Amino acid sequence: MKYSVSVFVGAASYGVLSTIVVLAYQSGFQLGEIVGTQLLTGVLLSWLSVFYIQKRKSAKTDGGRGNQGDDSSYTSLTWRQRGLLMLAGAPTVITGLLYYQSLRYIPASLAIILLFQFTWIGVAIQAVLTCRRPGKNMLLALLVILAGTLLAAGVLGEAAVPFDRWGILFGLLAAVSYSCFILFSGRVVSSAHPISRSAWMVTGGFILLAILFPPYFLFNGSLWGPLLLFGALLGFFGAFLPPLLFAIGVPHVGEGMAGILGAAELPVAVLMSSLVLHEPVGEVRWLGVALILAGVALPELRKLRKRSNSSLAS
Repeated sequence: MKYSVSVFVGAASYGVLSTIVVLAYQSGFQLGEIVGTQLLTGVLLSWLSVFYIQKRKSAKTDGGRGNQGDDSSYTSLTWRQRGLLMLAGAPTVITGLLYYQSLRYIPASLAIILLFQFTWIGVAIQAVLTCRRPGKNMLLALLVILAGTLLAAGVLGEAAVPFDRWGILFGLLAAVSYSCFILFSGRVVSSAHPISRSAWMVTGGFILLAILFPPYFLFNGSLWGPLLLFGALLGFFGAFLPPLLFAIGVPHVGEGMAGILGAAELPVAVLMSSLVLHEPVGEVRWLGVALILAGVALPELRKLRKRSNSSLAS
């Protein structure tokens, strides 16, 4: 149970990011400052975690209880592997920039729904790469997700949802970027310890961002104020806590159940935008959110049911 809660809380943490970003925009901060302070916090927290675990490992070794487990992956990475991990962190930065940029034009409750289109975009990319058509269960799930998207986005049943072509474009591009990250990042140095992988990836992301948006906030004094609070919250809930909780929970609950629990990001983001930002989210849009969640869960629930039936038969 605790591992399921770990994955659920990690996904829910992602759900609060859009609300924090909108509040940062309202306070007058720019995109580069917001993402820059987020990644800076993520880098610091990630490497503190790495050094803490390394120190624990050294203490155990000095105490005569040497550990040859997963912690060895901290010291076994070559510079080539570290470079690959830093490159793998680039899509997360691109996704964050596109997603946060969409929040300048459209409500947070709509931006998260557009981001969640990665569910079918990822399937489409994988189908093209493998030249294999998705199965019936997956196609049914995609239809449910698309129907839910029309309702949740306010296209059907509710008006008064502001649409902006730039916001829609940035939101969908964020979904494409996130789909690519999911498909390819897990294959990069998969043998490394999850916390070590996360630290090198977020470091690579920060370097890329510093090239795109030079971190002037480090020198002009703007960091020491509300920006530091926004960056600390975004870094903790976005760049540090979810990867840590996923590393703890996913190996125990399995990738299928993790995918279902990971969908908690969507209702949390919509709820936060409604309660904190006072965006209008009526019953029809909540029905759309429920359909999207059902579409995400449907393929995995069918897999779990088949496994249960086969185990009972044997």
